[in-house]
Amino acid sequence: MNGVSIELNNQKLNQPIVIRENELFYNAVKRLFDIIVSIIALVILSPMLIIIAIMIKLDSKGKVIFKQERIGKNGRPIYIYKFRTMIPDAEEVLKKLLKEDSKIRKEYSINKKISNDPRVTKIGKLLRRTSLDEVPQFLNILLGDMSFVGPRPYLYREIKDMGKYYQNIVKMTPGLTGLWQVSGRNNIEFKNRCVLDNKYHEIRGFKTDLMIIVKTFEVVIFGRGAK
Repeated sequence: MNGVSIELNNQKLNQPIVIRENELFYNAVKRLFDIIVSIIALVILSPMLIIIAIMIKLDSKGKVIFKQERIGKNGRPIYIYKFRTMIPDAEEVLKKLLKEDSKIRKEYSINKKISNDPRVTKIGKLLRRTSLDEVPQFLNILLGDMSFVGPRPYLYREIKDMGKYYQNIVKMTPGLTGLWQVSGRNNIEFKNRCVLDNKYHEIRGFKTDLMIIVKTFEVVIFGRGAK
């Protein structure tokens, strides 16, 4: 069985392409893992979720949970949940920033992100740096819209920029963490994010997922690539 070589944080990893040989078994075990982990996480983290919700309400006006439509498996729409980290009218402010600021417009066209985003609240910066804003997505995992490991769910407006990688990426269930997160996350340009997600489609399997999970804890603890 041939191996696939990938580069992550200057570490070369050789992972076998096992998904094609036993895809049903892999998907079944992965789904069982997702259910167990999401239930345990939601129960254990419930006190912290309440504290974060209170902090968000005290910091700024607006809803505690941010719900947004994203691309799910096979291109079907899903709604992901996150703790709100931005001001309530963030989308309208983004449109204004893209229209009025050429520097921000150029950065967003490359990364689909804005460094030092003025729309992020004080508590939002802390939540993003620690990745705690994404904890509500354990509910998405429990519901089956997301998996613990997979490509991050894309926005529909990003399809045109995903190019040839779109077809492979949407064959997979979106994940809470993936190659993009453990390879640099927001320090990686959007195009390279697509390349990494497409690479995951080629090498996904038990060993690959375990490697990503282990490295995710390292990334979260040290806050690497989070903005």
